[in-house]
Formats: sequence, structure tokens, C-alpha cells
Amino acid sequence: MSIYKTQSGREMSLKLYDAQLKKLDYSCKDVYVHTRFGRTHIIETGNLSGEPLLVFHGENSTTAYNLLMYRFLLMDFHIYAVDIIGHPGKSDEVNLSHRNYDYGKWASDVITGLGFDKIACFGVSFGGGVLAKLMCIAPEKVKKSVLIVPSGINNAFPISTVKMMLPLLKYKLTKKEKYIKETALFMAIKEEILDKDTLDMVKDSFDHVKTKVGMPSNVNGKLIQQCKAPTLIMAGEKDSLFPAKKVLSRAKRIILNNTTYMLKGCGHMHMMSESEKKMIVDFLSV
Repeated sequence: MSIYKTQSGREMSLKLYDAQLKKLDYSCKDVYVHTRFGRTHIIETGNLSGEPLLVFHGENSTTAYNLLMYRFLLMDFHIYAVDIIGHPGKSDEVNLSHRNYDYGKWASDVITGLGFDKIACFGVSFGGGVLAKLMCIAPEKVKKSVLIVPSGINNAFPISTVKMMLPLLKYKLTKKEKYIKETALFMAIKEEILDKDTLDMVKDSFDHVKTKVGMPSNVNGKLIQQCKAPTLIMAGEKDSLFPAKKVLSRAKRIILNNTTYMLKGCGHMHMMSESEKKMIVDFLSV
């Protein structure tokens, strides 16, 4: 079953994907690997002589948009940016359960398919949950991990997120773009974060993709303790989906080799300061 609402919607979504990739100004190579769940597409880009880094994007988003948001990684690292299976992009349209560890098994297959025994990993939001599941399923394959505003550690879906549905419903009824911005503001908090690339991605998701609502469920604490890899967890202070207070406190308890950091004043969507970007690059480079 397609993850897109229509075939023309799929084509428009992939057109935006390719347009956002071009904005990177880096050469991008298409790589495909086979997993037990289906064929998976990966963008190979960045500094090809740098340390390999496997990157997982957020929910109802794309790896192209994610690379634009974290483009600072491209200067130092040999990036393998994966299209999460069953999400917008060029991987097979196979829906996996967010409740079990299938995403971890899939991510493990991707690493094997790329020819690595172990690799450093970077996951944002839904992708952070995929990475957390990978840390449970195949801890030996994770060299280092960076979890940004991650699901799967201590998810919280407060009543406030229901408020997002009202402007989203208004947008679906009226197609007025001001309601896209209103919906996104529940995650972004600050209007300046909602640049054209972000609003284009959100609009594309609303218009063309069958929206997923389930995030990777919280991982088992004992399972993730098998992973001894150095792990940096960064969570947003005002994130309504995965608030830093909840995420970081549990991360400190269940992830053995942890470094935690609160993105002060930030919601789920955020802009990192230069010092925060440097923290990530330094952590992955040591």
C-alpha cells in the first residue's frame, strides 16, 4: 500500500526531495541496499575522505530536508543519509511497526548492506528512535551515536499536541497556507525557525503523504544498556513531543556511556547555535 495519497502527489514529493538535495551544493550518489524488509535508498555525500556517518531523518520528513537542516555535518563526515523505509523518499513503501524492534533490525541490515561492521550514527526525532532501537538490536554495530530530540527514550504526548490538529484541520478544509505555519509553530515555538525549506517540507507532508502519527516506542532499558558506544543525547527544553526534562533524565539512567545536553528554549523544531554544532562535530571526531 502506497505511503502517498496519490501517484501525482508522490511525484511532487520526490520533485521537492530532489530540489532540496540540489541546495546542498555537494555531489550526491544514490546507493541502494537490500534488507529483510525491502530495498532501501541512501544518499552518499559530504566529505568522502571523512569518518563515515549514518544519518536517520525525522517522521513524515525526508533525508533531503534533514541534510539541509544539519548540513554542517557534510564538511567533516562521509555521510550515508538513509531514506527510512515506509517514509517519504526512494526506499520501498513498506510500513514497519513503531512498537517493536523492526526498525532496529532494518537499520542493522542497512549497516551490513553498506559493508560496515560498525559505524557512527546520527538520528533526529523519529530517526533518533530508530537509532535507539538499533542500539538495542545490534549494539556491536554502533561506533558512536548522536540522538537529537529523539523519540524512543521517554516519549510524552501531552494534551497540547492535540491543539496541533485544529489548524491542520483548518488547512485541510481551506488550503490557506497560514494554517501550515500555525500547525508547525506548535513544534517550532519560534517563527524564525520556519524558513521556506521547512514550510515546503511540512506542506508537502500534509498535501501528499499519508501522515504517520506513531513514533518509535520507548526502548527497554536493559536492552539498550548492552550498547557501550559513546552517546550524545540533545533534547529540546520546550519540545512538546519529547521534552528534555523527561528524555535526558531517563537517558542518564539507561544509556551507560552518555553525554546529555539541553537545547535551551527550543521546541521540537530548532536551530542550533554554532557552539552546539561544534559540540556534535567534536563528539563524533574524537
